[in-house]
Amino acid sequence: MKKLSDLEVEGKAVLLRGSLNVPLGKGGEILDDFRLRSLLATIQNLTKAKAKVVIIGHLGRPKGKDEKLSLRPVAVRLGELLGSEVQFFGDCIGEDTEAKVQDLNPGEVLVLENLRFYKEEKENDPRFAASLSRLGEIYVNDAFDVSHRSHASVVTLPTLLPSAIGIQFEKEIEVLKKLLDNPSHPLVVIVGGSKVATKAALVDKISKVADTVLVANLVAESIKKDNIVLSNPEKVVTAQDAVDEGLDIGPKTIKLFSSYIEKAETVFWSGPLGKVEQEKYQEGSRKIAEAVIASGAYSVVGGGHLDAFLGAYGFRDKFSHTSTGGGALMAYMTGGVLSGLEVLKK
Repeated sequence: MKKLSDLEVEGKAVLLRGSLNVPLGKGGEILDDFRLRSLLATIQNLTKAKAKVVIIGHLGRPKGKDEKLSLRPVAVRLGELLGSEVQFFGDCIGEDTEAKVQDLNPGEVLVLENLRFYKEEKENDPRFAASLSRLGEIYVNDAFDVSHRSHASVVTLPTLLPSAIGIQFEKEIEVLKKLLDNPSHPLVVIVGGSKVATKAALVDKISKVADTVLVANLVAESIKKDNIVLSNPEKVVTAQDAVDEGLDIGPKTIKLFSSYIEKAETVFWSGPLGKVEQEKYQEGSRKIAEAVIASGAYSVVGGGHLDAFLGAYGFRDKFSHTSTGGGALMAYMTGGVLSGLEVLKK
């Protein structure tokens, strides 16, 4: 699998698949630019090498073209973060788009419109991928968060151009591989969130390498209700009390979980421990975040709701690594196939 450093990009148009799916406010403003910041290292590497940087990606789940989900605000914000102009074009395929790309000078950056304005993106239409391929000479994937999706820009486009993995994507894989293959012990894993089926699979998989797996109320209830047989039940510690029938962990659980965390050398945390979208159910996750930070352990966190929660409290930068992935993170950690990664390996 090629890395960005393996490519000769000077003067070439590089199609960069980025993580652009940022949360928006009611007025269309960007509420959290974490994913955009994670893309900066790759963009700056390419511009320094005098490549023409053409960024493609998606935002939300549009049904056809929807101006509320345009990537124009993303282009503006990237320009602010980079401290230089980032151009925007209101389409992502076609002759006019191709002409816009051809007009780029080396070192310039262009964001194209939302890929999902075309249903062919999610359908993995080969003709759509071919249209995208005409925009560039090289493909770089730095969108770990969509690497489990079999979409045109993720799995077919890289087969049509010389391709490589971006800096953030490379970092994600290095960190997660270390967690699974060679973590410093004790390794304590914290599992919360609402997608309980995938989280139950994570509990079972990660218990093979973890010393302790701390499981929040909803996930623990799912394991019990569905009669899931765990490979290493002796390593699993479940919540001891709850607030409002599992919408947060209670004080006994906070104390219990913290006692394991303070002894950890490595912590992996997936999913909030309560319904953190509501302030009254944030205490458990906040206390556990503080315990992880205080432990000084090498800490990795991931998942959309947890990531947003940590960002809101200013905790994100206090963890060793925050993953941009949600579903992709779960797929990797449970041994699932990341189709966007597999195609790059080939």
